[in-house]
Amino acid sequence: QQFQVVATENVNPTALESNIDCALATEKLDGTCCYVSIYKGQSYLWARLDRKPTKQADKRFKKHQYSHKSYKGFTWNVKEDFKTVPDSWVPAHRVQHHNGQPVPDDHGHIPGWVPVEKDNKQYCWHSSVVDYDAGVALVLRPSAEKEDLLEITMVPLADLLEQTLELIGTNVNGNPYGLGSKKQPVHVLVAHGSVHIRNPPPVDYQQLCSWFQDSQEGRVEGIVWHCNDGTLVKLHRHHLGLRWPDGDTILNARPVVVHVDGTKREYDITSKDLFTSLSQLNGHRFSRLQDIQFDP
Repeated sequence: QQFQVVATENVNPTALESNIDCALATEKLDGTCCYVSIYKGQSYLWARLDRKPTKQADKRFKKHQYSHKSYKGFTWNVKEDFKTVPDSWVPAHRVQHHNGQPVPDDHGHIPGWVPVEKDNKQYCWHSSVVDYDAGVALVLRPSAEKEDLLEITMVPLADLLEQTLELIGTNVNGNPYGLGSKKQPVHVLVAHGSVHIRNPPPVDYQQLCSWFQDSQEGRVEGIVWHCNDGTLVKLHRHHLGLRWPDGDTILNARPVVVHVDGTKREYDITSKDLFTSLSQLNGHRFSRLQDIQFDP
């Protein structure tokens, strides 16, 4: 897009109507969005895949935007104007339909999902966090043991059905959390809304700016407020003209314990997959998330 989205000092009326001051503030994570749903009769991880227009259609769309200063009034032919996607692709839930066809959003994209299959190299890092034979996924979440402690554990995919999660790690978005290494990549799923901000600032422009810049807790990519009526409100550091990433993050500085029990799934001790590597660290505690490392 040829423009930058910025925040104003006025709170969005929708956020006010949804009583954002009483909402649950959670950390916005910097990774790639995933979704768990049924595929081929079992719980599967799905990767985000937006249908995008062909070069010719995109040119027409941009020309319309330039001349009309708006996307409104542009007519899409979904069958001809968009690049092909795998047969297994499905549009996201909130995508509207017209005459049986999904309607592109304001940017000319159709958000959707594609199942992550074992043999698809394009989604190899997604594949590394799921074991379909055992029906489990590797999840990073707050530990029940201690307030500040995180844990990496195996969660049944069936328990994550119809949830969205963020895949973070070594080979995702430049690895702002410093997870793993080129030799031993580490990736995990984090359920959206699961990492709470303990002392969130008031929903005020100046106080939010100060919090992001001066507070230890503010070393996050952004905040997502979960309102009681289901409304989600997002604020990114970039919306305030602030850098990201900007040094260490609050997430990678938190202590973490590994709870990956290898006896709960069949695996080859000589295997180098992530489940096996983490199972050999079962019970280990690291003072910082970014300190996770495997013995040679």
